Amino acid sequence: MTSYFREHIDFTTGLTTLALVVVGLISIYSATFDAHASDVSVKQLMFAGIGLLILVVMTFLPFKLLQFISYPSYFLSILLLVSVLILGKTVSGSTSWFNLGAFRLQPSEFTKITTALALATYLSRTDVNLQRFNNLAVATGIVLLPTALIMMQPDTGTAMIYAGMFVPVLYWGGATKFTLLSVVAPVAAAVAALFGITPFFITVIVMGLLIYITKENRILAAVVFSATVLVGISVQFIYEGLKPYQQKRIATFLDPNADPLGAGYNVLQSKVAIGSGGLLGKGLLHGSQTQLNFIPEQWTDFIFCVIGEEFGFIGAAVVLGLFVTLLLRGVRLGSIVKNKYGSTLAIAITAIFAVHVFMNVGMSVGLLPVVGVPLPFLSYGGSALLTNMVMIGILMNLYSNRKEY
Repeated sequence: MTSYFREHIDFTTGLTTLALVVVGLISIYSATFDAHASDVSVKQLMFAGIGLLILVVMTFLPFKLLQFISYPSYFLSILLLVSVLILGKTVSGSTSWFNLGAFRLQPSEFTKITTALALATYLSRTDVNLQRFNNLAVATGIVLLPTALIMMQPDTGTAMIYAGMFVPVLYWGGATKFTLLSVVAPVAAAVAALFGITPFFITVIVMGLLIYITKENRILAAVVFSATVLVGISVQFIYEGLKPYQQKRIATFLDPNADPLGAGYNVLQSKVAIGSGGLLGKGLLHGSQTQLNFIPEQWTDFIFCVIGEEFGFIGAAVVLGLFVTLLLRGVRLGSIVKNKYGSTLAIAITAIFAVHVFMNVGMSVGLLPVVGVPLPFLSYGGSALLTNMVMIGILMNLYSNRKEY
């Protein structure tokens, strides 16, 4: 019996996830203790219980069933994304939720799973080769369709998760260096353009040299380079078309001190909270920034500053260490799973977690713009937590069936 569990149960992934969920529950309890929001921690505890049950179910679900439901679940999630734009509830300027009485359902969270499933199913086909333009176009379309619908809500942060997941999956699926650069170069030029003309020109020159070095043919290289330049130039026009609160977030990222009482407030207070925690932290329920509610609803996207203030550098390092363990385990799983579908799916899920952690921690310490991305397993949110538990269940399922072709 012991050997069976060792062979079929990924204890490292399961225990790491459980530890993160427990830390999240403790942090949310502390953040809501003096904020007259005690029901938040109770709801999160309930979602955690449901999530654990779902994780167990997903772990022992027939492996072939995951692949069988990939396309149907993907198209259903696309239908939900269209429906939420028409029937959804608008919160903080974003129409991303269905109102279900005391609870809210966010379809874009669950679509992360279905997109990963559909993309893995397509890329695992024997007739698909990412070096062919039509196959690359289909793979891009699978990711671009939900991304576009989510941008219409608008929910920039969640949309960026899909884009961040796509590049590692392309690499794992056998895309050439030139193909990867074709995807990354326009994005790099767009980001550089936000910082000014000089960073934009430097980025364009560097990307141009890389495109020339890795070029597959001159015409294609010229097209990619032209697209990179045009995307960078068009950033200003796109910026002017954003909602005012989105423009403020970008401006705050470039200079948080420009609006310290407005758009930059959360970032500055988060940095103060994390910095004041010192090495060991102020202790549970003793963080001044946390208990005096300097950051509104910090139990959502800014939960990391609670950890930094009350558990200090050591606590934050432990949490980041748990995430690193989970991510390395996911990459390892992608390497040992013999089924191409399962291998690609493991990398897609791992990439989703990686982008979440990178963006959330980055915005909490002021290195990235505030785009409303929760920290997996720690931030409050039923849809996000259940989605994360489903993905962990899938990873554990893949581990159990890693020797199947």
